[in-house]
Amino acid sequence: MAYDRTFGEWVYEHFAALGPLEIKPMFGAAAVYSGGLIFALLDDGVVWLKADGENEPALREAGARQFTYSSRDGRTMAMTYWSLPDSASDDTDEAVRWARTSIAAAVRKAATKKPRKPKT
Repeated sequence: MAYDRTFGEWVYEHFAALGPLEIKPMFGAAAVYSGGLIFALLDDGVVWLKADGENEPALREAGARQFTYSSRDGRTMAMTYWSLPDSASDDTDEAVRWARTSIAAAVRKAATKKPRKPKT
């Protein structure tokens, strides 16, 4: 996994219509936040969008590929992130539409989590 800050600047520009975003490096890659929720990962020059049962079929149909990695024991592990479709790499309007579906997936996921108990 690798995050390139120059690529991060491209992401800020490409998704500017979404409003304020925050990119935070993590585990050698980076997470992209909107409204405090992670909706995308950046790794090796790829934007990986959060997906769930609602937006995953459309991402798959658009030719996106699922984020996978090899575990220490050699198994291939899949995450709920899919690549930004190639057609959206040069089309900011399309990229923003895809990103909005991923932000919605992040909101749906956050709604299912139980609130954390305050520390005493």
